[in-house]
Amino acid sequence: MAGEDLVSDQQATAMDSEPEAASKGTKAPKEDQGKKKRKGPITLADIEKDAIMKVAREHWLKPLEEGEASPKFSADVVQKMYKKELGGGQEPPLQRVVVLEISQYLENYLWPHFDAETSSFEHVMSILAMVNEKFREGVPPWAGFHAKEELFSGLMSKIIALKKEHAFTLHEKVVYLHFIIHCFQSLEDAMVRSQVLPLVSLPLWRNISAGRLQLELKHNPSLEKHWRYLLKKEAKAKKSAGDAFVPQESKPEVWFLPLLCDEFVDTLEKAVVVDEVTGVETVEPKASLYCERFLEFVSDLLSQLPTRRFVRTLLEDRALAVKCNLSPLFQNPKEGRLFAQLTDLFRFYQGFQINDHTGSHLSDEEMSLLHAERIQQLQRLCFKHVPQLMELALSTVGSLEKRQTLEKYLAALDPQELFTLATRQLRLLSAEDPWAQREDCLREVVISTFEKRPSQRQAINELPLYPTETVLFDENMVPSINYTGQTVLALPKLNLQFLTPHDYLLRNFNLFRLEATYEIREDLRNVLKRLKCVMIEEEEEEHDHIGFKGWARMALPTTGFNVTEVGKPKVGELKPAQVLADITIDTRTLPGEARFEWDQLKQHDVVFLLAMVPPSTLQVDEDELELYSEEQKQGLKYVRGGEVMEVRDEAGKLMNDFTGRVKQEDWAPPAGNVRTITVALDTAQYQMDATATVEGGQEDVYKTFNVLMRRKPKENNFKAILECIRDLMNEECAIPEWLHDIFLGYGDPAAAHFTNMPEKDQLSTVTFKDTFLDKAHLEEAFADHTIEYVGASKDDPKPPFKVTFPAKAAPKEEEDGKKRKKKGQAEEAEATEEEVKVLKVESVTPPDPGPYSQDQARLNTVRFTDTQVAAIRAGVNPGLTMVVGPPGTGKTDVAVQIMHELYHNRPNERTLLITHSNHALNDLFSKIMERDIPARYLLRLGMGEQELDTDIDFSRAGRVNAMLARRIELLAEVEKLARTLGVVDDVGYTCETASHFYLLHVFSRWEEFVHAVGHKRKKDGDEVAAGAVKELFPFSEYFANAPQPIFKGANVVDDTRAARGCFRHMRIMFQELEECRGFELMRNQGDRSNLLLTRQAKIVAMTCTHAAMKRSEFLKVGFKYDNLIMEESAQILEIETFIPMLLQKTEDGRSRLKRVCLIGDHHQLPPVVKNMAFQKYSHMDQSLFTRFVRLGTPTIQLNRQGRARSSLATLYNWRYRDLKDLPRVQTIPAFKAANAGFAHEFQFVDVPDWDGVGESEPSPYFFQNLGEAEYVVTVFQYMRLMGYPAKKISIITTYRGQKHLIRDVIKARCENNPLFGRPAKIATVDKFQGQQNDYILLSLVRTRTVGHFRDVRRLVVAMSRARLGLYVFGRRALFENCYELTPTFRTLLARPDKLALVPTEQHPTKRQVVDKVKPYLADGLDTMNVVVNQLVQKWAQSQGKTAGEVQAQVAQAG
Repeated sequence: MAGEDLVSDQQATAMDSEPEAASKGTKAPKEDQGKKKRKGPITLADIEKDAIMKVAREHWLKPLEEGEASPKFSADVVQKMYKKELGGGQEPPLQRVVVLEISQYLENYLWPHFDAETSSFEHVMSILAMVNEKFREGVPPWAGFHAKEELFSGLMSKIIALKKEHAFTLHEKVVYLHFIIHCFQSLEDAMVRSQVLPLVSLPLWRNISAGRLQLELKHNPSLEKHWRYLLKKEAKAKKSAGDAFVPQESKPEVWFLPLLCDEFVDTLEKAVVVDEVTGVETVEPKASLYCERFLEFVSDLLSQLPTRRFVRTLLEDRALAVKCNLSPLFQNPKEGRLFAQLTDLFRFYQGFQINDHTGSHLSDEEMSLLHAERIQQLQRLCFKHVPQLMELALSTVGSLEKRQTLEKYLAALDPQELFTLATRQLRLLSAEDPWAQREDCLREVVISTFEKRPSQRQAINELPLYPTETVLFDENMVPSINYTGQTVLALPKLNLQFLTPHDYLLRNFNLFRLEATYEIREDLRNVLKRLKCVMIEEEEEEHDHIGFKGWARMALPTTGFNVTEVGKPKVGELKPAQVLADITIDTRTLPGEARFEWDQLKQHDVVFLLAMVPPSTLQVDEDELELYSEEQKQGLKYVRGGEVMEVRDEAGKLMNDFTGRVKQEDWAPPAGNVRTITVALDTAQYQMDATATVEGGQEDVYKTFNVLMRRKPKENNFKAILECIRDLMNEECAIPEWLHDIFLGYGDPAAAHFTNMPEKDQLSTVTFKDTFLDKAHLEEAFADHTIEYVGASKDDPKPPFKVTFPAKAAPKEEEDGKKRKKKGQAEEAEATEEEVKVLKVESVTPPDPGPYSQDQARLNTVRFTDTQVAAIRAGVNPGLTMVVGPPGTGKTDVAVQIMHELYHNRPNERTLLITHSNHALNDLFSKIMERDIPARYLLRLGMGEQELDTDIDFSRAGRVNAMLARRIELLAEVEKLARTLGVVDDVGYTCETASHFYLLHVFSRWEEFVHAVGHKRKKDGDEVAAGAVKELFPFSEYFANAPQPIFKGANVVDDTRAARGCFRHMRIMFQELEECRGFELMRNQGDRSNLLLTRQAKIVAMTCTHAAMKRSEFLKVGFKYDNLIMEESAQILEIETFIPMLLQKTEDGRSRLKRVCLIGDHHQLPPVVKNMAFQKYSHMDQSLFTRFVRLGTPTIQLNRQGRARSSLATLYNWRYRDLKDLPRVQTIPAFKAANAGFAHEFQFVDVPDWDGVGESEPSPYFFQNLGEAEYVVTVFQYMRLMGYPAKKISIITTYRGQKHLIRDVIKARCENNPLFGRPAKIATVDKFQGQQNDYILLSLVRTRTVGHFRDVRRLVVAMSRARLGLYVFGRRALFENCYELTPTFRTLLARPDKLALVPTEQHPTKRQVVDKVKPYLADGLDTMNVVVNQLVQKWAQSQGKTAGEVQAQVAQAG
């Protein structure tokens, strides 16, 4: 099942599902625990009748008559809404908040009437609640604030001041803190950034203890200088202001964050209440949620360098991590589990391997040195001042690494001595801190400071790649699908910035692993539901055994499992080098098709071993059972993964071998039904399990497995990608220097743009081979430049053009060190600007390509726009190029032209082409094949190559075979040439003999010819020498089969050019032979394949997934490339965009990569992430392209579309800056013609309930709407009866459930009827992204809530798929009131919402789209059915059918 389809159903909003627990303050992961119980969603009718909407219509949604004043603002309304609908300090039902947000309460009432002086506490808290809800719903939260941006600083000042001025309830504290988190996650917005960054600046250090401050300033001399400057500045301000002076301690940047820390510690101490009588501990849910939110907040601050620098010192000084560890909430195994996981994440970022002030990554060696330095400082102090710790002072550094050793030494100190050591001597904790009176806190502070921290690299290497039962069913890490966004998760986040490349890789590794875990869990649930483990009872009790009542296609009971090999660990490692096991299964009970699928298992497939017991045999108490997941309650005990190494049949023969051990002629069908599968188990996991068994006395996991589960191959590549990421973390990640800072999110976002690259690297002169069709085209592209034509053809310039761009004018030195006058500066700027805009253009006469038709260059026919030319120019220059391609703007053509120009301008460089999907890659590759790039330089890797619409095989094997076949052809040509020259030697035996022949006989004759013609021209003049070329040309006999005459004898210049074309033909022939030479010398197909990849291919194309899976192979063979072009880059996960940049080894520690060109559209749908929690909480669906756009990296937006009619483009072009139509849109006949049978080229059709039913939900998130499905199919039938080809019509919908329903209706009513057939495609909007058709029928499905169509990106995709006609079916009352969709639906609903028909026409019609026509309005589905039936009858009668046959035809049509 396609990932996009799954996401289509799973992106539910709060109104789709509001669990009961959500309104009671419990944690989201426990909202459902895998159960399907859900509260019914609110309907549109409910919203319309809701009290909130009544108030809204009265105060901020009231339609105004002309001249009528808007209702006056009432603070009482805000106060009442806050108390009644937003809980008044208590948590409100989520649906109330949702309805308030839908009513545009923030945009139309709260913000327009906000006043920093007079607005109440309720007003401010309402704003906070609405902003939080916008973030939760995934809609732009700050857009409304920019309308009155000047007031935002007042709002933030008011919000910050409230923390001191007002007492908050626990719920209000959570809302407040959640808002602050969102602010710090929005640093790309300058309005927000300017207000929150000062809160984490240097003045914070006024709150750390004097001893810690002294230590920090000593270690950072540059900061000491800044600190003294701040003190001086404050003293000066105090002196000049007098009594009006505001001390630093009163400013928010000093007190705000420390106040939050104090509030957190206070709440943490009260989070667990102990009953004085029973001693039972009770966790306060709201206090627990607040503490979890705070840990999320500080983890976010520590994970971005601008917010980390000064915050980490404050948090360490207050020992927050230690206080968390010692809190009762942390110790609670049930309610405190999430808090404990968040504490671990907080501690991880607090101790991250980075220099906070320089931003440089600290290697393991540097961390060891820092640890040794800390220990030595402790030893020196103990030697001088703490005699009780003399033994510690004299110990070796290595002996003090472990926590247990430090605990043993510290036990020698009494509480007062420990207090003195920690607070006064080591200065690790303030003596005034109440926690300093706790001995356990003091001990933990000292130990956590001086114990050796585990290496992050070592930790990741010891982490198993396959999920186990512990991770699979941890709702805090892999939440269920209906995550509402109200709670915290123990997950890393992908935001704007990262600390180091290692941090970037680690976050992506964890998220990618957990996303794979979620998918595996869904497969496991499906298998467990079908297998039904039971205890089979025999007559004798000791013979009872485990069995299964059901069967599953993807899982089989094992008949044997045996670990066959445990390799010795590698040097420096504890885990085994390899662990192999044999698994035996019997497929005889399976149906034929399922048995065939099991027989297709092959090397590198991933399988899972399950240990299951009957649920009735579980022996656990009730408290422990509560911690079990539903799957564990069904009897699942253990899950372990493994990689298939080989499969053998019952006779022991290898199956599906691709290693060459089994020759093709020896292949035979597999024998019997028993299969033995050898798997490689995860060595890190095996070591952990073995340790737990030997040292912990736990059960031996590897003696319990009884089920083997497989997965679909396309969904099973996660291990290879995780290994790739882990390999990158073990290497020194060589990001190109020019891209490094931008990639991490720091520095100037425009630094990698080609205009800011070193001038020596820029291409000041570019030969645009066929980018421009003529002189006028060139001048259109550079309309804002002055063009100066140079060269011999300057009076009549023709393409190709060589364009010389002026260098940047160097700033002139100022005379006598004085600043120039403003007037002079302006004059200089004008002169520089004028100078920069002058282009020198030379018309380049291309060489004669040769006498044969196949020698002729295949030229571009696209008339590129000025922005497309700008993108092409940027793409061929070094640096980062970002091209935003709205629908239909020709981004594929731009990508192809960039590659074409790079090939011709940089012939020695190699280009890597990456896309997300095979479909897009094949589309690009097909266009490249049509250009002037020889096929021998093109290589397509991956499985999708077979889908290329060409007779040429562009795979590795296909290209190798083509090179060998071409060698034979060329050698035959060499023999032919030798015969014509009278050379009798066997010159065509090998490429080497051909090379000698070229030098001795071909090139020498050519030089003699050139000299003779030159001498003749010099001696007799051009007119006399006109016939000399034909007479002297030595290869006339060889070219006898070329189109004649080659030499016309009229002009010596033309004939010489033709001769050079002939010689060029021969030179290329021998050049090809030289390229074939390596393939001739190598006898191994694998070596030839590697030669092709590393030397021959100039353009290598693959998907991002293939790049990640094969990276180790590319490194091994020495693959190299200079340029990376990535299409669909806004649809590719961050990590899958990053990996293709690192597919080659570094050269002297530097990356060879010179250009990165990312082409995509962040206004369309993002990468597919199936788990909503990873989307909403961790932002895993953020692409690198989108992140660069958020950072402000310069982009080139293509601004002319040629896909759709101009009127259709208005439905989505509002989302883009200055998106207009290409001139041809107004002239193409198809765009001018009306759609036969329809009065309008696009229309929204209102579909009411059908038989009293609107949307339905047969299973969770499987949304369907039978009325819409029937209506859409009936319109499809109508179009077919009008004469529209089925292949020109596609049906798309916003939900997977509706897609299946429409397919069923099509199958029943159309598929077997030749009158109708099937449409070209029935798909979800998500799956149809990147595709198009002439006519689109779109079903919106939902009738209760807008659902995920509220995401404007999905709207853009849906509206931009049609070229000529778009007909949208949905519930008008629902969608017309959605704020985010307003621009599109305002256009749609300007026309009637009943389908306007012209049933008397036939396709194609002569009527023009601008012609007026009186339509027939179809009043619903029943009317449409009548129209279709009448047309069917009319058609049947025209075919001479009998009355009975006519009736049958009508019945078949439905």
